[in-house]
Amino acid sequence: MHGAIRAGDPVAFRALYQAHHNVVYAHAYRVTGDWAASEDIVSLTFLEAWRLRERLRDEGETPLPWLMGIAINVLRNRSRAARRHRHAMARSPARDDVPDIADAVVTRIDDGERLAAARAALSRLRRTDREIFLLCVCSELTYAEAAHALDLPVGTVRSRLSRARVRLRVLAEEELRSMRAPFVPRAAIAVHPAPVPTILVEPTR
Repeated sequence: MHGAIRAGDPVAFRALYQAHHNVVYAHAYRVTGDWAASEDIVSLTFLEAWRLRERLRDEGETPLPWLMGIAINVLRNRSRAARRHRHAMARSPARDDVPDIADAVVTRIDDGERLAAARAALSRLRRTDREIFLLCVCSELTYAEAAHALDLPVGTVRSRLSRARVRLRVLAEEELRSMRAPFVPRAAIAVHPAPVPTILVEPTR
């Protein structure tokens, strides 16, 4: 299959898409939390895979690690573009906030509070640790496949995944405690006016 993909065989490339597009989509959604953006990531990943098909090496039983490496680069570039966009928007005049419909969907997910805490904790990991965790734990790639996707030694993937698991548990508990902390509205704090000083005026003689 590797050779057929390198040669630009449309049947082989279609088989590649059918076999792995769901894995790419699931990974993109875990990173972005956005369905539409994830679909864009899938499209860009396979467009890049077609453009870079001649770089596919005969390594492993499946091209999935190579494909996930492309997806990760697409996501990184998207993140840089998003940061530039946020900086540009910060310099623009303020607009009324538009409610995000995704919030309503998340509230319907069982144990949404823990899900939100896990997502927040995951975002606090270092980028490489987060990518290793998502590839190995969520996308179920082997250490060797994740190492190929990220261009890292297998030993580095193994050690950083172990460290990421421990760190993620700690961060998730912190996020959960923060979410469950009691909220005291500012309006509940009484504001008393400052006393007006009495001014004594002596009568004129």
